[in-house]
Amino acid sequence: MFKELGNMASMLRQAQQMGGKMQEIAAQLKSKRVTGSAGGGMIEVEANGQGEVLKVKIDPALAGDLEMIEDLLPAALNQVAAKAKELHVEMMQSVTGDLNLPGLDEAISKFTGGGA
Repeated sequence: MFKELGNMASMLRQAQQMGGKMQEIAAQLKSKRVTGSAGGGMIEVEANGQGEVLKVKIDPALAGDLEMIEDLLPAALNQVAAKAKELHVEMMQSVTGDLNLPGLDEAISKFTGGGA
């Protein structure tokens, strides 16, 4: 019984440490940049590591071609969102790698789309 309480206390300590590290990750992600593009770079989208779009560049050659812009913009946005998510997961795994929290790997796998 005491061993179980010790394990529980250890898990709670690890969870508290992880909370502090999560705040650090959030701040770091805000300063990181990822780029997505479509149409051979005719449309580029820049976002931070949290997936917030910061800048959109549209090649002047697309001026007046609304249909092409409407086709390419979602592709660039989806690409930058995927890159931001990937960066987020990498940073999470670097922090949580030394923590022994049951179910953590499965939760991260679900977040990344690797689990059912």
